[in-house]
Amino acid sequence: MADHFISTEQAENDLLACAAFLGERIKSGTGHAEAMRSVVPRYLARGNVDLAAELANAVDDPFSRDKLLIIIAAKCAELDDDEYALQLADAIEDHGMQAEALERIAVIRARKGDVEKATEIADSMLHPEYVFGGIAVYQVSNGDQAAADAMLDRIEYPNARVSALQQIARSQITANENENALTTLESAVTAAGEIEHEEEKIRALCELGTLFIEAGSNDKAIETFGLAQADAEVLDNIHRDFSLVNCALGFLYAGDEDRADAALDLVTDKTQMASALVGFSRAYWEDERKGEGIETLDESYAILKSQRDIETRDSRARNSLMASIAAQFAAFGKADRGTEIALENADHDDKIAALAQIAQVLTLERQDDVARQTVNLIEEDAERLFAFISLSDAKKKLGEEAASVAFLDEAADLAETVPQLAARSSVLNSIATHYVEHGQPEKAADLAFQSLEIIAEIRDESSQAAALANLSEIFAVANIEMSAEGRKTLDNMIREAERPT
Repeated sequence: MADHFISTEQAENDLLACAAFLGERIKSGTGHAEAMRSVVPRYLARGNVDLAAELANAVDDPFSRDKLLIIIAAKCAELDDDEYALQLADAIEDHGMQAEALERIAVIRARKGDVEKATEIADSMLHPEYVFGGIAVYQVSNGDQAAADAMLDRIEYPNARVSALQQIARSQITANENENALTTLESAVTAAGEIEHEEEKIRALCELGTLFIEAGSNDKAIETFGLAQADAEVLDNIHRDFSLVNCALGFLYAGDEDRADAALDLVTDKTQMASALVGFSRAYWEDERKGEGIETLDESYAILKSQRDIETRDSRARNSLMASIAAQFAAFGKADRGTEIALENADHDDKIAALAQIAQVLTLERQDDVARQTVNLIEEDAERLFAFISLSDAKKKLGEEAASVAFLDEAADLAETVPQLAARSSVLNSIATHYVEHGQPEKAADLAFQSLEIIAEIRDESSQAAALANLSEIFAVANIEMSAEGRKTLDNMIREAERPT
């Protein structure tokens, strides 16, 4: 293991330093890397680039080390320290990841208007196309269309040219320059036609079709989705149905329901078909065709339920879609139906997510008793408390400050029922963060110190260091001063980490 960079004195007086101190002394290479993935980004957020780089460079796992060096190099570019950013990129061992770092540095420089530096870096790269694209995006935003066109002409890789033109079009749409955006999008469609990989071409065309809608040209959108559909129909792999669904939804949003239905008729996978119908139901609901919206959602659920195991290509996608259908029923005013569907979900996490979303919808509709009943269907204590926090957010959105805080108080009181230490600390941290947002720093501090005591009991070294790093953010945001008791807790963790094994 490399030299340690955090002293005992530093660790005794700062939570993040203590987290780094503990992480540095983890003997397992994997555990050490996991701890530093939590610590290093937080030192970057503080602007302490040098220490972040030292800690990252000491990671033994090459992949984790290089990933950390990439984000540090990007931060240096943001801080206008190009020399250090390039030094860090040069220290990355993997050639592909080194190229990623150089690309990110150059694109950041381009975004900040340093075209000369961005071009210099690009000229040193084997594949600089995305950097040229970033420069072109800046030049358009700076009113230099001629220079942007010249830079775009340097891009040989059509995917990169499409990406740059998409970014330019989005900025033009945001600036209400729709005529310019339409011209840009037409160029992007031409470039997309040169993409060799069919799935990437279809995806690009669908994204461009959506941008045509945003730019106010439904006719061009329909034409573009038509190009995408023609390519999707001849695919002979699992991406065919997904691509056709995107085309069907694109036609629908562009106002051509006949072509939307025709595209959907070509879909054979039931999960993909049901997913499309969820999108159709939302569109009908937003168009004030509420009856059709509910009927279509019912159809989506029926199709998904009819899918046999042997027909299911991706059970995770199926379960996630089932959760979305459940939550959508609640949004359509059919919470009981949604709850029934949520409880059927074979995936635990998706079931919990659906129940929490339904409870939040009910809270926004001021059906507090039913919302609470829905939350109580969640069996795991930690998951139920996170659901209470989501209800607090809903009350805050309604402007009911007292009710919002009351949910937080209830969640804080019940936190001790969570048996898993890391999960209990996570719950307390989340509640504390919400107390800060409500302007109640005293309550936040109380929970933060409770969380600190719990973290001290966590036996897994990397989990303990990561939890401490997470807690450091709350201390910083709430401006919490370390108490004598808290310092004693840190001292105990430090002594434990220094004990020979």
